Amino acid sequence: MSKIDREIHELLVDYAAALRDGEIPLFLKSLSRQEAAKIAASPEFRHAGELARVINSAGFADKFVTPDVGLFISRVDAKIASRLRKAGAPKPRHSPHAKGMSEARRTERGL
Repeated sequence: MSKIDREIHELLVDYAAALRDGEIPLFLKSLSRQEAAKIAASPEFRHAGELARVINSAGFADKFVTPDVGLFISRVDAKIASRLRKAGAPKPRHSPHAKGMSEARRTERGL
């Protein structure tokens, strides 16, 4: 990736190698202004880049791991509870819909 002023096909080869090796930030840092402009103006690069991503994901599909969303949600819930405790917010004791109908009617009538 050290060659300056690469052509589109050379940029695509370097992009595919960086994608395969997990070095996209290094690839982006290696771009000159002219190369970045070439990539931005080239629909062929975008289509070929998408194809490289598909091929890369197919090649490593057996190593692909999906994140555990349940674990993420439980961590978010724990963080919210922690922040509520630190802020001194009162815990909700019951929902407003738990009142009996007779009590709700009495408050409507002002009794």
